[in-house]
Amino acid sequence: MKWLHWGILPFFVWFLFADPDALRRAGKWVFRFHSVMGLIFVTLALAWTATYLRSGLASRPGPKLPCWARRVHRAMHVTLVWGLFLVAFGGFLLGLTSTVTLWAGGIIPIAPPMGWPKLNALVGDAHTYQFYLLAGLAAAHAGFHIWRHYHLRDNALRIMAPKAMHRWL
Repeated sequence: MKWLHWGILPFFVWFLFADPDALRRAGKWVFRFHSVMGLIFVTLALAWTATYLRSGLASRPGPKLPCWARRVHRAMHVTLVWGLFLVAFGGFLLGLTSTVTLWAGGIIPIAPPMGWPKLNALVGDAHTYQFYLLAGLAAAHAGFHIWRHYHLRDNALRIMAPKAMHRWL
């Protein structure tokens, strides 16, 4: 689970700052790279969702958490997992409502294009806002675990951080 947790982070950062229109203007290979990044992000998001559906949440609240934080812990983690799935599903809907076939990484067709430009614009806006809301939740998630680690001193960061980082925690 650690590799999935930390592996998805660079893709989150990429999509926070990558502007598809600017990438298209930068050249075909740049936009293709962006598309490959999307394919990898979706693959990781779906793997995370499948892991959750198969095994449930990998994390447990911990004994030092107050009652309110236990509820927040579970709600936050479940929302992150389903949010990742819904962002991936939003990308599928973008391909489905498009007027042309969109290719994930230039390899896999996202969906058969139905040619609904107005709905595609609406789905595109919803997909964008959905991603940024999820990114905000991911930032709150990080803040929550930093608070746990330093305020409650329950070593929450050591649980998910790679061993190479433990000396700074």
